[in-house]
Amino acid sequence: MIRGMSTAPGEQFVICLPTYNERENLERMVEALAASREECTINGDVLIVDDGSPDGTGEIADALAARLPWVHVLHRTEKQGLGKAYLAAFHWALERGYSYILEMDCDFSHDPARVPALVAAAQQGADLVLGSRYVRGGGVRDWSIVRRVISRSGCLYARILLQLPVNDLTGGFKCFRRGVLEAIDLADVAAEGYTFQIEMTYRAALLGFRIVELPITFTDRVAGGSKMSRRIVLEASWRVPSLRVRSLRQQLPRG
Repeated sequence: MIRGMSTAPGEQFVICLPTYNERENLERMVEALAASREECTINGDVLIVDDGSPDGTGEIADALAARLPWVHVLHRTEKQGLGKAYLAAFHWALERGYSYILEMDCDFSHDPARVPALVAAAQQGADLVLGSRYVRGGGVRDWSIVRRVISRSGCLYARILLQLPVNDLTGGFKCFRRGVLEAIDLADVAAEGYTFQIEMTYRAALLGFRIVELPITFTDRVAGGSKMSRRIVLEASWRVPSLRVRSLRQQLPRG
């Protein structure tokens, strides 16, 4: 069920905001995004994608959409993972003609104040803009040493294996030009969790799109529970090599 239909005339952006049990963060996030969208030179909407949150997040989302014409809600009946939530959001956005499609977390790990910078970079010619923790000026806050090592190691592992000159491959604060999502075979994207972020960036790079990294500071969530799981970590260990193998096979001459 979809609430908050939009024809998105002209050049507009939409922020895709997946939620699962985010009642403590959602309204505050939308309020913060209200301020950020005013700083942009083009109009912007927010699409909340709720995976049947049992804590009432979906009802809060509906109330926000009823009050704010730039907020829309896509309800999904069950929790199916981050990747599928974003893919559903991408299809929704492409069908409505948005020029720029953003990803971000609802838990304030990503600073809403950085949205205008990501949109501006895409307007200035970048095909995919990454909010990066691992470029000059970027960083993380409130992380343990162990988590920092795991995150940096994961990015380095993917970067070396995929031979991709991107510093932050697992981050989820992004802005796509619509042409990138139109060119990627979204039906063929199967990754979940943080591997979804790796796969989308890798596919964009293989298609020759221009990728730009902007510095962000990632802050660990304060309210709500983490969505990280052992399954997500294990998926990265085997799916990243499979992406590389598959791309090499597609480059082989046929005959």
